[in-house]
Amino acid sequence: MRINNLPSRKELRQSLRANLTREEALFWTHVRGRQLQGRKFRRQHGVGPYVLDFYCPSEKLAVELDGASHDHDAAQRRDEIRTAFLRKAGIRVVRFENRDVRENLEGVLAKIARCFGKL
Repeated sequence: MRINNLPSRKELRQSLRANLTREEALFWTHVRGRQLQGRKFRRQHGVGPYVLDFYCPSEKLAVELDGASHDHDAAQRRDEIRTAFLRKAGIRVVRFENRDVRENLEGVLAKIARCFGKL
């Protein structure tokens, strides 16, 4: 059964790619084209009903950048459900706040690089 990039979610993925947040755009400039230790990243990659901010297929690693909309209990519960679904699909999830990307991008990239090879 197919769970990656479901055709029914294609327009949503395209819209999200065309409208990256400032932090997503900044992060993308540093990981696109295999810039981070030669790993390929995809942006706005679909897995089941979810669209991941960034996905490294060789590492089965999702990178989520969270803004203020994730700061309340209901959103955090949705994030927990999403993470559980992704774990069942064999995907590890690492989350960062947008502030981390703006203020400490090198630290964010270093933490992601430390996740490599830990399948």
